[in-house]
Amino acid sequence: MEHCRQILQQGLQSLNIPVSDKQLDTLLAFIKLIEKWNKAYNLTAVRNLEDMARIHILDSLAVLPYIEGKRIADIGTGAGLPGIPLAIFLPDVEFTLVDSNSKKTRFVQQAILELKLKNVNVIHSRVENIQADMLFSTVIMRAFASIQEIISLTSRLIDSSGILLAMKGQKPTDELNSISNEYSIISIKIPELEAERCLIRIKGKLNNG
Repeated sequence: MEHCRQILQQGLQSLNIPVSDKQLDTLLAFIKLIEKWNKAYNLTAVRNLEDMARIHILDSLAVLPYIEGKRIADIGTGAGLPGIPLAIFLPDVEFTLVDSNSKKTRFVQQAILELKLKNVNVIHSRVENIQADMLFSTVIMRAFASIQEIISLTSRLIDSSGILLAMKGQKPTDELNSISNEYSIISIKIPELEAERCLIRIKGKLNNG
């Protein structure tokens, strides 16, 4: 795990994100948990520990500066990404991690317990079945659908001054042309990864029709 530690230290330095030894140890423990559970639960196609550090952890933490408010929902969290790495760095922010796959939510629940994260809870549900009385200041996801679809699924969960953050690969020009919402595109550079990344930030009252 020493190489993973170096990758994370150097990557976070490149991202200008300060990290304590405790946070680093917790991130490494999280990687080990993913590796352990991956064999039975097939949480992620990424099997190599160093690749997990780059593709999962640094990718998740690259969006840290753009999180707003105190109540965050990570929709389609899968193995707890980006929610768990973000929660490790934002201990005063409440995170709700949502996924419809029961194996993945069981893993996330176990990870929350083992990593002793007091600011994270998990919901096993499809996003459309979440009660709308739970409003969030930021809804984030590794974009699993088109921007239009994401807006229609999540707009009722975002408070009036909240934001939607969709993590995408290449700039989804066609998808953005089809929405009437105001948005900004934030280019994201992941240390040690050549892959193109961007964050679509949609602010304020969302138009879902």
